[in-house]
Amino acid sequence: MNPEVMVEEQNAISLDEFKKQVLEDYRLCNVSRQASLLGRKEVLTGKAKFGIFGDGKEVAQLAMAKAFQKGDFRSGYYRDQTFMFAIGELTVRQFFAQLYADTSIEREPASVGRQMNGHYATRSLDENGAWKNLMEIKNSSADISPTAGQMPRLLGLAYASKLYRNNADLHHMTGFSNFGNEVAFGTIGNASSAEGPFWECINAGGVLMGPMAVSIWDDGYGISVPGKYQITKDNLSEVLSGFAYDDEKKQGYDIYTARGWNYPELVKLYETGIERVRQNHIPAIFHIQEMTQPQGHSTSGSHERYKSKERLAWEEAYDCIKKMREWILEQEIGTPEELDAIEAEAKAFARQEQKAASDEATAVVKQERAELISIFNSISENSSQKEDILKTAENLKSSLDIDNRTNVEACFEVLFQSRKDGNSEPRTQLLNWKNKAAGENAERYNSDLYSGTALKVNEVPVAYAEDAPMVDGREVLVKFFETAFTNDPRIFAFGEDVGKIGDVNQGMAGMQDKFGELRITDTGIRENTIMGQGIGAAMRGLRPIAEIQYLDYLLYGLQILSDDVATLYYRTKGGQKAPLIVRTRGHRLEGVWHSGSPMGMIIHSLRGMYVCVPRNMTKAAGFYNTLLKSDEPGIVIERLNAYRMKEKMPNNLADYTLPLGVPEILVEGTDVTIVTYGACTDIVKAAMHKLSEAGISIELIDVQTLLPFDINNSIVESLKKTNRVLFFDEDVPGGCTSYMMQQVLEVQGGYYHLDSQPKTLAAKAHRPAYGSDGDYFSKPNPDDVFMAVYEIMNEANPEKFPSFY
Repeated sequence: MNPEVMVEEQNAISLDEFKKQVLEDYRLCNVSRQASLLGRKEVLTGKAKFGIFGDGKEVAQLAMAKAFQKGDFRSGYYRDQTFMFAIGELTVRQFFAQLYADTSIEREPASVGRQMNGHYATRSLDENGAWKNLMEIKNSSADISPTAGQMPRLLGLAYASKLYRNNADLHHMTGFSNFGNEVAFGTIGNASSAEGPFWECINAGGVLMGPMAVSIWDDGYGISVPGKYQITKDNLSEVLSGFAYDDEKKQGYDIYTARGWNYPELVKLYETGIERVRQNHIPAIFHIQEMTQPQGHSTSGSHERYKSKERLAWEEAYDCIKKMREWILEQEIGTPEELDAIEAEAKAFARQEQKAASDEATAVVKQERAELISIFNSISENSSQKEDILKTAENLKSSLDIDNRTNVEACFEVLFQSRKDGNSEPRTQLLNWKNKAAGENAERYNSDLYSGTALKVNEVPVAYAEDAPMVDGREVLVKFFETAFTNDPRIFAFGEDVGKIGDVNQGMAGMQDKFGELRITDTGIRENTIMGQGIGAAMRGLRPIAEIQYLDYLLYGLQILSDDVATLYYRTKGGQKAPLIVRTRGHRLEGVWHSGSPMGMIIHSLRGMYVCVPRNMTKAAGFYNTLLKSDEPGIVIERLNAYRMKEKMPNNLADYTLPLGVPEILVEGTDVTIVTYGACTDIVKAAMHKLSEAGISIELIDVQTLLPFDINNSIVESLKKTNRVLFFDEDVPGGCTSYMMQQVLEVQGGYYHLDSQPKTLAAKAHRPAYGSDGDYFSKPNPDDVFMAVYEIMNEANPEKFPSFY
């Protein structure tokens, strides 16, 4: 395509302005390439830890950036540096600051040193944790490394635009959407497109029909593995052709192909393709082929090991920047001398910014190091270990590792070396330095797992009218959800069987008829993207409730919850949030695949989310309200055998909230404390009559939430009274019971108050066999509870509690 045609298509722009723009694009591509080359050198010389770069993808990303507008969202992967440069949301200095793991939010705003280079994010929240106006920003959701992990979130980012366009009750939210005219841009490599989440997302996107634009950067390889081992027929667009848009069914994708080295072709493709996505909400796939990767996959190895000489020669000839230069010269947009000057200036600029980023990242460490060395020297003057301390000081001074770790290790070493010298003034100074550094490093590396807003929600106790009826537990949920959906148009729910029938247990019965399909929606069987659909929408100011039909099925969505939503607030150091609520149900159903209670797996995988385990539906409603009044993600595991248990109907479901991390004493006692939750509370109650007959008094505690766990350390107060404890649930042995034991005995210091060995009671290590017998013999039952408690008392007083078999 010649310049005159391109100018004509860009309207009102002059030929001179067009040429100036092209040359600026060429400069940016060269700056990005030089940043990649320098970045690799910094890693290979030991000045940075690891590097992964976007070389070879520059021209396509530049073209895509031209179609990206304020309010749009990116959900990409770690090769998109040129795109981020082009939209103005990443500087070269910030690029290198991330490479050096700089912990300054001003210098490295994407992750504040918490993610390796190439992981980009804009800050959706201000310094107080409040939403910014996202329509004034070109937005990038925070990247994650798991291959194809960006795809589920992409679906949700696009789905939010569909809701904002079609739900008039959301049109006032102008800080989050321009009536749904935003596009969600996704990027992925050709090899990662072999992953299951990619195909699940593509299928779901073609059903939901939101403004989603997926760009596949195809350089023919996945690390060392060529495309023929990755994709059927080694051609993604051919394989994806079955997803092509069907005008009659109003589903599917516009599918485009282009060559990654052809600048005018790419600019035209993205300009026309994205406009159609934006206006018509028809998703699109851009398969960008014939791309290269000049430095190989990463700094962990060289691509010369696995690419043939012919392939390497082709990559050199079809390097996108080289081909762009050829086109510029052919079209007489610039001269060889002008392009040489641009290339030289780009190289010098990248080097300048790299050096500045390196100096800034190490300045504080060097300052603290000098301070430490001075303290070491002072300590050595009157120390019996003078020679060793001076050696530590010299080693620190000469160390090439300019990082906080090396400073702290040296501090620890000198404190050890001087441990017999007494606390002189210099040694006290060193202890003060250590304590100050511990606080600063905790803030740098360990803060912001949670925002804490959920713990600040004011408790509003449940209230009942004098004539409150006894109803099935599911009716409490129905009334709660009806109230919540009425009061807040941001709330919507979706999942398998949620819509038409109101979920398999009727907890949302009638909701779709009352509020419509946009608010309560059925989905396909696709748990991974149900989670992603919620994550992306939550990142755009909505309040999704994403349902996993049974707890066992959470495994399908666990990866994206663990890697994305649970880490989001932490990995952006408070820059982004996704207040997703996951609704599911578990406990005591029969059969191998419907009776799992993998709570240990869940709580260890989902640090960064809250995990609520209510024993009835009134409690569940209280937790939903608390989460909805906060801005943090959580999962509520409803009790499967409680939907038809009778409960009183509260009269304040709109306001009632339950505090997180506050256990409830259900029965007071004096002999043994039993710590449990959910359906297990009633199993204990079923055993208590026989325990009482045996003369044993039980204190029964329902922990109510596992994350957080007993934030006020109240359970240890029970141990002070009973001096004996049983931790009980239906997880596998060593699962959540071990976690509860660690929290009470270690964190709360409960071991100090024990007169008997602490015990756990859990299910068998296998899944439950089918049927009532399977449930009885696979999971703990009231007889098991009785025996576990009785054995504790038998060990303490065998005369009063003799063994009876």
